[in-house]
Amino acid sequence: MGQLGAVPDLTALPTPAFVLVEPQLGENIGKTARAMLNFAQTDLRLVAPRDGWPNPDAGPAASGADTVLDAAQVFSTTDAAIEDCALCFATTVRPRDMIKDVVTPKEAARLILDAEGRGEKTAILFGRERSGLENEDIARADKILTVPVNPAFGSLNLAQAVILVAYELHETSGANRLDTAMPPRASKAELTGFYDHLLASLVARGFFRSPDRREVQARMLRNLIQDQNLTSQHVQTWRGILKSLMRDRQT
Repeated sequence: MGQLGAVPDLTALPTPAFVLVEPQLGENIGKTARAMLNFAQTDLRLVAPRDGWPNPDAGPAASGADTVLDAAQVFSTTDAAIEDCALCFATTVRPRDMIKDVVTPKEAARLILDAEGRGEKTAILFGRERSGLENEDIARADKILTVPVNPAFGSLNLAQAVILVAYELHETSGANRLDTAMPPRASKAELTGFYDHLLASLVARGFFRSPDRREVQARMLRNLIQDQNLTSQHVQTWRGILKSLMRDRQT
């Protein structure tokens, strides 16, 4: 997709560790990196990847997110991967025999923002492609993160789960707000000048056929101009059009 607004300030984004526990395919790691970088996340941690690391299948699947892959850290255990973290989430859609708070990605994003605002490092655990996280992994987490998907079909692949969480971090931090602000509106003097110009042009063209209705029609035109939230550039463009039309009339 093309750029939709101004480049956001990414320095305020939270930077949790995205921890993949025993990922099986290099392709999935690459897709995860791509999903992360779409929302400016770069802290990728791999726990005992099945096929070792680096993996030649990861690069093509990352579609240019090499900066994430190059910086990826590899750990032998989940404990080692999250030892510097104060708040950890385990992503799963399955009920577990554990009493833990369950949060959505949006709720998790708020908690991560709060924690990192206090200087606490955070982490999000993602499980194996086939079986998800084991109970031992989940036991190390503070909260369970569950995506509210269709209860009849709760099947997300690894990259999908990652991108949903990364998007909510981006959304909650406000970094994805598009620059949709319009330029300053035209001044009243500019609008009045445009109105006078338009009125004179219409008179010259014989627009006002009924003297009794001229005042009402002129007022409607003024309101029409006023209600358009015109910028200075808009006014200049419209006045240029009027000049062109009147020039054609004179010739």
